[in-house]
Amino acid sequence: MQRTLRTVSASAQAPRAPANKATDAAALRAIAQAAVEVELFTIPLYMTAMYSIHGMHQITGSGNSFYQGRLWPGPATTANPTTPNEKAFNIVFSVFIQEMLHLQLAANMATTINMNGAAPVFTSAALMNQTTHAWTCYGPNLTVIPHIIDLKDTVNQQQVKVNIGGLTREQLQLFLVIEQPDHIARADIQPGKVGKYFPKVPFANWQAGQPVPMFGTIGWMYQCYFDYLNLKYSDGTTLWEDVFYEGGQQNDEFNSFAGADHPMREFMGFEASVAQTYPDIAFAQMGLMMDAITDQGEGSTLVEKLRAAKVAGLQATQPQHQADVVALKSDYPSYSDTGVLEPSADATARGENDVHDHYECFQEIAASYVDHVVLWPAWLKQHGPWTAADLKTTGYKVNPQIPSPDDVAGALNLLAKPQPPGGPDYYKLLSQTSVGSIAGVTTVLDDFWSAQAQAQSPVPFPFPSMSGSGDRMAVCWAIFGKAPDLSLGLDPPKAGVLYHSCQGIDYNATGGNIGKNSCAEVTVFHTCRGSNGCHAQGGCGFVQLTSGGGNCSSVMSTATAKATRTYGDPHRCTPPEGPNLSIGGCNPFAGPAYSAPGDNKCATFGGCAVPISASQVFPRSGNMQLFKFVQVSGKWTSQELTGQTIDFAVGENVHDIAWKAYFQVMQPNGTPPPPPAPTPLRLAFPPST
Repeated sequence: MQRTLRTVSASAQAPRAPANKATDAAALRAIAQAAVEVELFTIPLYMTAMYSIHGMHQITGSGNSFYQGRLWPGPATTANPTTPNEKAFNIVFSVFIQEMLHLQLAANMATTINMNGAAPVFTSAALMNQTTHAWTCYGPNLTVIPHIIDLKDTVNQQQVKVNIGGLTREQLQLFLVIEQPDHIARADIQPGKVGKYFPKVPFANWQAGQPVPMFGTIGWMYQCYFDYLNLKYSDGTTLWEDVFYEGGQQNDEFNSFAGADHPMREFMGFEASVAQTYPDIAFAQMGLMMDAITDQGEGSTLVEKLRAAKVAGLQATQPQHQADVVALKSDYPSYSDTGVLEPSADATARGENDVHDHYECFQEIAASYVDHVVLWPAWLKQHGPWTAADLKTTGYKVNPQIPSPDDVAGALNLLAKPQPPGGPDYYKLLSQTSVGSIAGVTTVLDDFWSAQAQAQSPVPFPFPSMSGSGDRMAVCWAIFGKAPDLSLGLDPPKAGVLYHSCQGIDYNATGGNIGKNSCAEVTVFHTCRGSNGCHAQGGCGFVQLTSGGGNCSSVMSTATAKATRTYGDPHRCTPPEGPNLSIGGCNPFAGPAYSAPGDNKCATFGGCAVPISASQVFPRSGNMQLFKFVQVSGKWTSQELTGQTIDFAVGENVHDIAWKAYFQVMQPNGTPPPPPAPTPLRLAFPPST
């Protein structure tokens, strides 16, 4: 069995009195929670910088030509990067994905040693306001990297601020401090402040409930984590024996096998979840996970590197901690805008850059690209207003189901235009949209890693929400030339209120005013796509089976790659293979019923991408079961309308179908009027992928 190359620090090697065991267990669990918070802290930070890079992307998929020749604001990975923008984006993307991996590893380790396998907290007050989801760990005057270091205590980094922003030289300096190795961090701390950092295990005079000491580097945090795991006592027992819990929730989005959607494990050299059957195996895997995190991040498993890096003078990530390129190609294929298989852009971005640790990656950007990268503020200043030509390629093909490039360009310009006093504050709105999108991730993760919540109702990983969050950030950069303000929180939804899902779709309308509201309220903006905790707020192309469970995006968009490739083929008259996929055959509307967008059965039954993008179309055909909502004991409950369904076809506009479904529920004997012209926000948002 593979073993960690780490060694236990000298301070943690001597046996301790058994009376310290409870305090030691509390310290270990506090470090586990701190690790989750540190890894989560980096994700919006790196995502915001990544999407500050000017670039455009297409919406593609296997056999999908809905958006042929269309472009949307926001960069994407490139299979053959040639420009500074493309190379820099690929590098930051590789770091960003590994941070999500590190978050998963930290969470899986936490449930292995937490009391009764309790889930770690992803909505911690250390990072955000737990009521409004506003991020409080970033700000123009903040200097503390949570749990790691106060930059005011350094010699050379006192002017660096812990705030979100574009991929500038100043921001790269922050990123380098976050990922820096121990020896660099130690040399930069003011002599009189060294005692605040790099604590020895066991922590001196520490009591349960107190904050953990500041670690100085991420690498030292994991060394302290490892040291506590290895504590022994004079009665012959160990802390590991006391804290190990064999029933902790384990989740794996990287090394799991998910059929044609994710056919290969990405990392062959280490496990991404803890096998909790045998304590000795679990213990070994915990150490190996820590090795992977620190080797990929600051480039240090506290041992000598095995090989030299491509860049002279830099270190390289050990081969066992790099993703397998063949697996990446299989797991993340790319397609042209006509649905033809192409070289994998994600595999290129990660394969070329995973050989470097994060510190090296940011060094490379600082040395070679940052002075040449074009960010959105510079592009907007030089280019001026958006035009239709910016939003299409030479292969553009008109699709009457979606707004034209002229319509989208007009919306982008309108949103950017200064509004009169009392007018809409579109920057605030888009900022809150980003906050809501990220909250659609963090709030779900609290349940995703809870064995109790999973037992009550399976909760899938909200990976599509991460993409939705990126879309929102990219649109904000492309319109205003600045990052969204993540400190702008959202008012919590009021209890007992049934919020409307999108433009014109409002179940609370009375007095003949149905279909009149402008759009969904920002308090329920989200992109959770199947994992949300909303109620009657949903509605994008990824409608959900009425039986519930699963993730909307996987059920409707790419339930399996084979189903996506074969569905709708007039020469194919047998259902696609796989569970819940019997809607194929010669009749495009045959099979199980799905819940309708806008009036779906939410809270694990569906809902996503509020508000609905005006360009969202259905990737497949099907039949929806309609529902109405009634109050029972003060709570809104969905009630199936027996025998009332509505068909939707491949490529049909989602809001149009939602509009029809809404009127069929609200006025079953009436004829729905034409849907309203889409709002600028709905025009600007790209369709979900």
